[in-house]
Amino acid sequence: MNRLYKTLICNKQVSLTVAETTDLVQRARDIHGLSPAAAKALGELLTCGAYMSGCLKSEKGAVSITIKGANGAGSASVSGDVNLHMRGYIDGSAGGKLEGGFMTVIKDDGFFRPFTGACELVSDDVSQNLEHYFDISEQIPTKVRVGALFDGKNCLAAGGVVMQLLPGHSGEAVAFVEGKAAEMYDIASEIKSLGGEGVLNKYFGNEIKGAHVYITEPEYKCNCSREKISSILLTMGRVELENILKEQGEISVHCHYCNTDYKFGAEDIEKLFK
Repeated sequence: MNRLYKTLICNKQVSLTVAETTDLVQRARDIHGLSPAAAKALGELLTCGAYMSGCLKSEKGAVSITIKGANGAGSASVSGDVNLHMRGYIDGSAGGKLEGGFMTVIKDDGFFRPFTGACELVSDDVSQNLEHYFDISEQIPTKVRVGALFDGKNCLAAGGVVMQLLPGHSGEAVAFVEGKAAEMYDIASEIKSLGGEGVLNKYFGNEIKGAHVYITEPEYKCNCSREKISSILLTMGRVELENILKEQGEISVHCHYCNTDYKFGAEDIEKLFK
């Protein structure tokens, strides 16, 4: 199941999101054929991306999270839109280690220009890095607990909890958020046994009584297509494309997000320029 549960708690001083992303993470693992460690890292990053996408307001809103590890520690990227269409990839050869580098977030929420924030990675834990990002780049006190649990090729559970303190929050709200975060030491196992809704009720049942809980459903869906790739090729010009054909025999474009190869021969290029 893939679901985001969003609401306000602590007298509307805290924004709460509980995510269940098991099917989303399984789909990503199947597309990329990842090892459990790499799939876990990508799955946790996809869960964070789904949370950020769920916060977008504009009809054309989009967000991307990119991690570049240092000294060959690997890289990964996820992106999503306001419709919660998610996609991502990871350098599987790094064994899922994403540390010692930087995290960059780009948000386009329909304003004059996209917001770009960045921070140094503080560990190989995705939750800690996202907390650090919100603290450094957006100055929003945030507690993040995301996880993904794998048994070989199978994702047993994935999801998480994100709590953000809103402007004007009280000391009681701070204590509540820190206390709840301390209780969630293995969120993936909690998702496995209770599901997202069960986690919501277990930890926040008293807080959500009478509150509206907004439910959305993220899914893994790449936005690439042969038509879109064709449009990009057209911008290269006919001469450049014909030179590539002479050297390589065909033009191949690979989408890292959905692991798809688009191939174009001489006849395809000829049709593009008709």
